[in-house]
Formats: sequence, structure tokens, C-alpha cells
Amino acid sequence: MFIKPGGTIMEYTSALSGYITGLIEQKHSVGYKYNCEAAVLKRFDIFCGTHYPELKVLDKEIVLHWSKQRSGEHPSTLQNRITPVRDLAKYIINNGCQAYILPKGVIPKSPRHLPYIYSDSEIKNIFSCIDKCRYCTEVPYRHLVMPLFFRLLYCCGLRLSEARLIKVKDVDVENGVITLFNTKFDRHRQVPLSEKFHERLRIYYEKVHILSNPDDWFFPGYNNKPMTLSNVYKNHRKFIWQAGISHSGRSRPGERGAACIQSFRHTFASHCLRNWISEGKNVQAYLPVLQSYMGHVSYKDTAYYLHLTTDLFPDIMLRLGNELGDIVPEINYPKDEDYEGSY
Repeated sequence: MFIKPGGTIMEYTSALSGYITGLIEQKHSVGYKYNCEAAVLKRFDIFCGTHYPELKVLDKEIVLHWSKQRSGEHPSTLQNRITPVRDLAKYIINNGCQAYILPKGVIPKSPRHLPYIYSDSEIKNIFSCIDKCRYCTEVPYRHLVMPLFFRLLYCCGLRLSEARLIKVKDVDVENGVITLFNTKFDRHRQVPLSEKFHERLRIYYEKVHILSNPDDWFFPGYNNKPMTLSNVYKNHRKFIWQAGISHSGRSRPGERGAACIQSFRHTFASHCLRNWISEGKNVQAYLPVLQSYMGHVSYKDTAYYLHLTTDLFPDIMLRLGNELGDIVPEINYPKDEDYEGSY
């Protein structure tokens, strides 16, 4: 039995139940949330109980049966189903028992979508629309929350979950520093603000939180609860539509995706690197700073944005010369020949 955060009980009943709960506990002990994976393992547990009630070993037949792509299943969804079962097989082997690990490469890895990067003019148009946000009786601070919230996503490159769940006590208004606790891998980091953004945040604080408690949400939504994901997505689509930016449907793997809420984070990173390169700054020295600021665990995650920057702004490559060596990662994504510089 496994109890998810919030009190939801997830019970495993197959012959592998002991290994599954052990794996989840191990992942939690080293800082992984592992909640989505636990849900996948619950479905795998039911699958084993239904199709292999007499199983004694996690063998090849079971793993290949589970790993078979379903009709209409997206490659990334298939990969998400397979990965926790591979983790489980490794855990079983590490505990001295037999198990079959699906070899890497058997299921081709789906290429990542190229993120949508807002152009300077698009950013200007988006915030012009957001700043026209009107007062709402159901959410009295909406007209104040939206302009600062979306600027925080773009100006600081925060993940959506990090920005939504900031509390009043997490914001050092005097020094202009935000401490993030609800981050990936349960890490925490401090994000210093620019002078202009610090001043905007201070004005917002005086209008919204002068009488608030430390545990109140910094960006209050309906009934003083944090904004929901659906509410943020709905408002984002409304604002980009008003700014004349289309929100197309799902693109194929390897192609550029549509404008989405994560585009602010991607744009922040790409624009930072573009500005540093244009200003002749040492990018090798600045990349670790960007890595820390964005909360990336892997250096490759940050270097990926350098590739995007040089791809989006080809003239920048002329300025790099031999300064960076092989720091720009080679990512073999298909290119859209119709690209004109602001996707």
C-alpha cells in the first residue's frame, strides 16, 4: 500500500506489490516525487494481476506485452508507461532477484518538440493585452495578479508550478529576492529580481498584501486559493489570442510546438543567451549562472537553449567564432524552411 500526498491510498495487490512499494519508497527517499510513476505502476500491477495471476518473475514475456504500443498511443505516452517498469526491473535485480530489463532502443525515443519562442514584438503585444485585464468581482485582485504573474514567468523563467505556489513569506520585498520551495526534485532556490521588476513587485505587494498573512498565496485566485492550472491556461490562451498569436493543435514530435505557457520559460532562456552573445559576454561563464537561476539539474538542459538561440538568430553564430568550441550541442531536429524568426 502506498499513500500519495493528500491522503489518497494506492494499493498494490500483484505478486510484485512488495517490490513496487519498495521502489516508490526508495525514490521518495532521494527526493523524487514519483507520483505519476506510482500511478503507472498501479496500472501495471492491475495488468499483471489480470494477465499473469501466477507470475513469479518479471520476465521478458510480461515486459514485452506491457511495452506493446497501443492503437493511437503517442510515443511519449508509451515511453512514460515503460520507464517506471524499467525502474522496477532494476530495483528487483538490485535486491538479488531476477527480472527482465527492456533494452534501451527497443522503443525508439520520441524527439522533443521544439519549443515556441516568442519574438520581442510578440512579448510586447502579449503584455499590452495582459495590462488591459479588468477588475473581476469573483477574483478581486485578478487585474493586479495577471500582469505581474505572467511577467514573472517571462522575466525570471519560472516553471508554472513554481510561480503559482509562491506564498507571501517566500518573497523578500525589501531585497527583491524570491525563494522557491515547490520546485522540481523538491529542491529550493533563490531568484533575485532586476531593479525594474523589483519595483513592480513592491507596488503589487503594497496593493495586495499589505495586510496578508505570511502563509497566504502571493498570487491569489478564486476564494483566495492559488490559481488553478486550468485558469492559467485559459487566461494565457485568451491573452495570446488578443495579441494575434494562434494556438494551433498538437504538432508531431520533432516539430515546433504551439505557443503555450511554457513558452515564457523557453523565451526567457533564449533571450538571455541572445543578449549575452550580442553584448560579447563570456557565455561559458554565464551558462552555469543561467543553469542555477532556472533550477536545471543537468548542464545539458541549459546548453540546449544555446542551440535554440543560435538556430533562432543565425547571425549570432558569426559573433561566436572559436570562443565556445563544442559547447553548442548538436540536436538533429527537422527544420522548418518557412521559419522567419519568431515562432
